[in-house]
Amino acid sequence: MKITAAVARERGAPLTIEELDLDPLRADEVRVRMVGAGVCHTDAVARDGVYPVPLPAVLGHEGAGVVEEVGAQVCGVAAGDHVILGPGYCGQCRMCRSGEPMYCDNAYGQMFASRRRDGTTALSSGATPIGSHFFGQSSFATYANVAANSVIVVDKDVPLELFGPLGCGLTTGAGAVLNEMDLAPDSSLVVFGTGAVGFGALMAAAAVSCRTVIGVDIHDGRLELARELGATHTVNSGTQDLKAELKAITGGHGVDFALDTTAVPEVVRSAADALGTRGTLVAVGAAAPGTEITFEIGASLMKGWTFKTVIEGSAVPQVFIPQLVELWRRGRFPFDRLVRTYPLREIEQAFADSASGEVIKPVIVY
Repeated sequence: MKITAAVARERGAPLTIEELDLDPLRADEVRVRMVGAGVCHTDAVARDGVYPVPLPAVLGHEGAGVVEEVGAQVCGVAAGDHVILGPGYCGQCRMCRSGEPMYCDNAYGQMFASRRRDGTTALSSGATPIGSHFFGQSSFATYANVAANSVIVVDKDVPLELFGPLGCGLTTGAGAVLNEMDLAPDSSLVVFGTGAVGFGALMAAAAVSCRTVIGVDIHDGRLELARELGATHTVNSGTQDLKAELKAITGGHGVDFALDTTAVPEVVRSAADALGTRGTLVAVGAAAPGTEITFEIGASLMKGWTFKTVIEGSAVPQVFIPQLVELWRRGRFPFDRLVRTYPLREIEQAFADSASGEVIKPVIVY
C-alpha cells in the first residue's frame, strides 16, 4: 500500500516527506495506522549519524495508533485495538526470557538496524529499499508494519495523539525511578536535565511521594514547570552554585539518588559528586560512542556509592506503560502538559523546537 512518511536520507540533513510503498504484512507483525508519534532525542542522534543507523530510513519510535490488521502468528492484539508502541526486542534471548527485554542480547539490531531480523525492510521508494522497523516500528509514517513485541494495547478512551511519548522518553525517566531506585518517603533525588526523560523521573518520584525531588537545568522556564509537576526544589546550574545549593537542600548529607539524562561527562561527574554515602547514580542519557567519564577513586571508596546505566527504564513495556497510563488517569503523571503537536509536514520544526529547548515533547499528529 502507499503511505506517507518522513525519510532520513542523509546524515544531518532535513527529513523529507515522501510517498513510499509498504509491503505485505508478515505473520509476526501488526499493521498500525499512526495517530501520533513523539519526537525523541534518539531520533535526532540517529538522523545525524551519532549512532550508525543505515540510511535512507524512516525513524520514529514513540508511536501510537489504531491496529488495521494482525499477522497470523500474533496473539492478544486485534484489528481496531488502540495501541502504544514501545521498543522492539527479540523475545527469545536469555535476557528477554528472564524478564529483562530492554537488555535484549539482540537489542542493537532490533532498535537501530532499520531492518527486520531477516534483513528485509517493509518500505521502499520505487526500486530503492527504505529502512523500516526502527525500534520495531518506524512511526514517522502514516502506517507501519510493526514488530508484535512493540505493541501495547490500551483502552480506547486514551487520547492516542498525546500518548506516543510513553513508548520511550517518559518510560525511560519514570522507569529509572520506579524500577531502579528504592525510593522511600524520606529519600532525596536530584534529576539532571528537565527534558522529557527528566520530567518522567520527576513526576514518577512525586507519584510515590518522595520527600525531596530536585530538578537541575539551565532553562528557568523548564525549572518553573518542574516545580509545578513534582520538583520540591530546583537549581539553575548556569546561574547558581550547584554544589552549594545541593548542600543546603540536603543539610550537607548529599542526595540518596541522582539521575543523569544529559550524557555530558561533566554533568555526570557533578551527579556523582552530589551523592551522599551509599547513594546511587543512574545514567540514562544517550552519548556518542567513545564518550568517557572519570571519578575520583578515594572519595568514591569512602562513599560506597553505586553507579548503574539503565536502558528504557528497565521496563517490560507491556506491563509498565499501562501502569503509567493509570497514573495519568489519576492525575499523578500529567505528562500531557509537556506536549506540543505538529502536523507531519512540520516535522523539521518539531526537531528544531526540541533541540532549542522551546518544547519539551513535540508530537507529530497524522
